[in-house]
Amino acid sequence: MAFSALMGGQAYAQQKLTFALVPKNMNNPFFDQARDGCKKAEAESKGAFQCMYIGPGAHGGGEEQVQIVQTIKPKGGTICIQSGGAAAANHNERMKGIRDTLAGKSSAQSPGDRLTGQNGWKEIDGCPLYTNDDFPVSVQQFQDIMAKNPNLDAFTPTGGFPQFVPDANRAAVAPFKDKIAKKELALVVADTLPVQIDQMKEGLSLGQVGQRPFEMGYKTMFALKDVKGGKAPPADPTYTGLDVCTSKNLDTCIAK
Repeated sequence: MAFSALMGGQAYAQQKLTFALVPKNMNNPFFDQARDGCKKAEAESKGAFQCMYIGPGAHGGGEEQVQIVQTIKPKGGTICIQSGGAAAANHNERMKGIRDTLAGKSSAQSPGDRLTGQNGWKEIDGCPLYTNDDFPVSVQQFQDIMAKNPNLDAFTPTGGFPQFVPDANRAAVAPFKDKIAKKELALVVADTLPVQIDQMKEGLSLGQVGQRPFEMGYKTMFALKDVKGGKAPPADPTYTGLDVCTSKNLDTCIAK
């Protein structure tokens, strides 16, 4: 989970509780979904608690993603992984998942061992790419790497970075729609927000694998309320599930 949930004191009259949801950064559509879930929980609490959504600014499931890549590219090929910050633990874990699954063996630690031919997969020079959560930069990185490597077999962002600036991403990916449709380029992106699914429906990605940030924000608030009330804490970690979207299940892949 890429945000923290904190219990606050009784800040308001009638002993209203304040719970803070603290994302890694606030200028991010993924965390906006968590905020919306948090606010829904607040509304349903009927005044029992409030959700305070606060965090730093804009720059503050790898295995499932790879399964899609392997189904269209069973013999391996060249790949470029695009990540967030080099020190971002959650993205390093996703990179490890991608590398380990393709290699067929476990690395000692994240971000995993570089692919140098294991199971036919090799990371190209200049990759992985680090966006530092700068969405326009992520689009430019894709354009630059494809210009230098037009026959790249797979491009796998560990977050939805380029798709969060949809107009720019459409312009960047449009020249490769035919290669994506023919499964010559496995462009498989993390996250399944509505703005991303819209782009997948346009043929701008081959697959999407997403967590459920709305559920994270929603369930976290009630979990904190239970803990504050003396109940046992929830399981650590607590999973809210994944949505795996391909061309075969695009209309039904998102959990309702």
